[in-house]
Amino acid sequence: MERDGRRAGRDVVVDAAVAVAVALLIRYAIVDPPGPSSPWLAWSAWPVAVLLSLPIAFRRRRPRVMLVVACVAGTGVTVAGAVAAGAIWLTFVPTVLVLYLVAATTSIAWSAASLAACLSAAVAAILAFYVRVFPGLTPSPAPSEIPAAWPIEIGTAGVLLTVAWAVGTVVRWKRDTTARLVRHLAETAVADERRRIARELHDIIGHSMSLIAVKATVANHVAETRPQEARAALAVIEQTSRSTLTEIHRVLDLLRSDGDPRQDTVPAPGMAELPELAAHARSAGVEVELTVREEAAPPAAVAVSVYRIVQQALTNVVTHVGPTRCSVTVDADGRAAVIEVVDDGPRHGRPPRAGRREHGGHSGPGGPGGRGERGGHGLIGMRERTRMYGGTFDAGPRPEGGFRVSARLPYDPDGTSA
Repeated sequence: MERDGRRAGRDVVVDAAVAVAVALLIRYAIVDPPGPSSPWLAWSAWPVAVLLSLPIAFRRRRPRVMLVVACVAGTGVTVAGAVAAGAIWLTFVPTVLVLYLVAATTSIAWSAASLAACLSAAVAAILAFYVRVFPGLTPSPAPSEIPAAWPIEIGTAGVLLTVAWAVGTVVRWKRDTTARLVRHLAETAVADERRRIARELHDIIGHSMSLIAVKATVANHVAETRPQEARAALAVIEQTSRSTLTEIHRVLDLLRSDGDPRQDTVPAPGMAELPELAAHARSAGVEVELTVREEAAPPAAVAVSVYRIVQQALTNVVTHVGPTRCSVTVDADGRAAVIEVVDDGPRHGRPPRAGRREHGGHSGPGGPGGRGERGGHGLIGMRERTRMYGGTFDAGPRPEGGFRVSARLPYDPDGTSA
């Protein structure tokens, strides 16, 4: 707001300076015209010049009103003969400057009508001057290099008015195009943010609900025969539910407006939380072997993507395979984060749990273990996270059985894609 105020003040000063310069030029032309002198008294050149130039100083406040004032003033003093013969086009310079602003700030229909009206008024006034006033003027003692002739006057005024209107129209079109582009970019940013939040919620809820479903099934089956194991399963459900609610609160907190009260933000998960992910999967019956090699800590955004990819891969194992063996390897060397999640498939040749492995890389319909192209958006989300960093992603069944997910996220030290 303060910067806009300074800019508006600067524009007013510039317009005032231009108005003074144009007034001096018109006054000089009236006193020493190229053609015969005006029959008006010499001192009248000052009020005429001020009257003609005044709309320039106020054109930003009321551009349409000032255009009418400038055009009427130019037409009036021309018909009255208080202008410089041979340089009548100078009388319409204020109209030219105001017309530019009108074309740059109003609709094309209104500005085009204004151009037509100003052209008509200028042509009529110049013709009236040369028919009624010019024949009665005293010839100039020294003939001008440019003779006073109505075709030259009309042509010059017409060209100036048309060019001013055209330039103003182009400026308005460019501003409108820029505004539309800014709105489009803002809408795209909002859509991207919504997709990012949707991926976050999908990863959080999908992972947690898979663990809760598995543990609830266990608790239901052993509640009477093995109450200790049932209580342990319920404890896992409680812990998972609490951590899930905390993460959901963190993600949804991003949607609050700046004016809403905020609670303390929970730090985004990263590679330090990978052992906790592995522990959750182990509690669901998956033997997870986690290996993390971290030569240099990756940027926070990369660490979150690594965490989410591992989280979704383990969720797929828990949901679609059940108890099995799974190895998770994460290697961050300062230039890229490489992730590999490999499971051995269902034990004892059992089919996977109901449902199919979520949409993957090379698995086809009805592939090994029923892990086909159909399903949710887990692997799609992993692929999108990898694509953000210009990395590579691959997911599909292994020839020896089981499933493999691998991703490579190249990055610069600042967290941008390499």
